[in-house]
Amino acid sequence: MKKRYKILIISVLVMMLISSVTMTAFAAGEDLFEVADNIIRDVYTHIAGISTVLAALMSAIAVIGAKMSNNQHKVDQSWDWLKRIWIAWAVINGIGAFIAYVTPLLDGYNVLP
Repeated sequence: MKKRYKILIISVLVMMLISSVTMTAFAAGEDLFEVADNIIRDVYTHIAGISTVLAALMSAIAVIGAKMSNNQHKVDQSWDWLKRIWIAWAVINGIGAFIAYVTPLLDGYNVLP
């Protein structure tokens, strides 16, 4: 009887110790699609900001290269690069405009069966 009592006391102490060191985890108030949407918007905002800064910097370099060059071939190359920079910037920002336009149209389809 004494051995059973020891086992009972030890198991109760172990259970109390386990319950005292565990943490309760609460789920966020958002579902998977809201969390993914927030992450995508945050990443895209950073990409659009960085692309805008880089487009402005590279446009300035292309214009300076075109204005300071004495060779017509290099001037033409600079203007071609400037066009490519603007097109790339428009595409990157156009993706955000497209997503902002399409998102309300697809509202309600993000439900798992």
